[in-house]
Amino acid sequence: LWSDGTPFTANDVVFTANYCMDPDTGCAQLTNFLDVENVEAVDDLTVKVTFGVAKPFPYGPFVGAVSPIIQEAQFAECVGAAAQECTDANFGPIGTGPFVVEEFRPNDAVLYVANENYRDANKPYFGELFLKGGGDAAAAARAVLETGEADYGWNLQVEPEILSQMELAGNGKVVSAFGANVERIMVNQTNNRIDGDDRSEYMDGNNQHPFFSNPVVPQAMSMAINRGVLTQVGYGQAGKPTCNVLPAPAIYASTANDGCLVQDIEGAKALLDEAGIVDSDGDGIREIDGEPISILYQTSTNGVRQATQALVKQWWAEIGIETELRNIDASVFFGGDPASPDTYGKFYADVEMYTNGFSGTDPEIYMSSWACSEISGADNNWLGNNVPRYCNPEYDKLVEEMSKTADIDARAELAKKMNDFLVNDYAMIPLIHRGSVSAHANSLLGVRMNAWDSELWNVADWSRSGN
Repeated sequence: LWSDGTPFTANDVVFTANYCMDPDTGCAQLTNFLDVENVEAVDDLTVKVTFGVAKPFPYGPFVGAVSPIIQEAQFAECVGAAAQECTDANFGPIGTGPFVVEEFRPNDAVLYVANENYRDANKPYFGELFLKGGGDAAAAARAVLETGEADYGWNLQVEPEILSQMELAGNGKVVSAFGANVERIMVNQTNNRIDGDDRSEYMDGNNQHPFFSNPVVPQAMSMAINRGVLTQVGYGQAGKPTCNVLPAPAIYASTANDGCLVQDIEGAKALLDEAGIVDSDGDGIREIDGEPISILYQTSTNGVRQATQALVKQWWAEIGIETELRNIDASVFFGGDPASPDTYGKFYADVEMYTNGFSGTDPEIYMSSWACSEISGADNNWLGNNVPRYCNPEYDKLVEEMSKTADIDARAELAKKMNDFLVNDYAMIPLIHRGSVSAHANSLLGVRMNAWDSELWNVADWSRSGN
């Protein structure tokens, strides 16, 4: 049953597919329906998914936390362009999970109550679940580990020594697990320096970035970074330096780019010099076509990220690149408000930094995120997965080939090639293979950390000791 007591049927599944595949909806999870030709209800409890090509790995549609099923009765009037206007439905979705949205406060908090129609009559064990967003990671960690105001805190991107000190209070413990998350710097392939509707728009490749269209510039920027220092300062045992956007599972990890693990300031300078990108007026900043290379580097507000920004800015200054730093509240930066100029999807900066990964253990859908068709822009309300606006027909061919390949070793080789395209074309600069770090109260039982799906995957099993 749905949480409102009505039957969950195959028609809801079919509706969800049609909703997401409508090009005007701007569905953020459209890549999960890659190559889906049709979804039909065989009977009330059976659905048939037809792919347009042979699909050795069909587990995209309706699989995992990132591809949910929505109720047809609630979203029937929200298909296509109308999707952005369905505030009530988007803020209070009817579902089948252990909790139901009671109150949603945008960019702030969500209050859930137990679902009386949940499939297990004895669960969940809690009557309410309160999720608080915004703020910063250190405050979230403190609320769990020191003050006891919260029971669980996730994505605790906090300096390891600070977490260890907080843990000494004895109220909770830190837990972590490695999946495929990578802290990376995205390199804008489009011109973000113009005003108006064309800002950071791909425009069929006719709106190139004034600096990064010369690959020597981002290559030198990558060479100048000391990933080992960034890991030591910000992550400790919960991080590993990486040159890959796809570092795990191990079978998919390329070794072709490992040279980036050694910082090379002098090599970066020589590379720029050889390309004729020099400081002609002696002010310490190199120029391209007479324009000083001065870039805007943005990320979310977070102590570790601001420390990373400061170090990277220093290293880039050493090779003659000036950097302005900007940090944005996480609830805004990672939000999907199409009216906000500050979302990571809008990408109104030269470079931006955040972490991304994928659910499950097969990277096909994840790696297809950087196909040309996935470019983020006004036409999809800036919800496209291809945030750097990278477009390479050769990369798209690999995406298509992987979708038809069954052999695991062959899939691994294709994934490595795609990774190497992204890294060597400098669509992004990988920095840290990040472990997922969270904390929970000592009294909270049933937490089983999962780096490959939502951390709340088994929240129905959570309970309180002594209850």
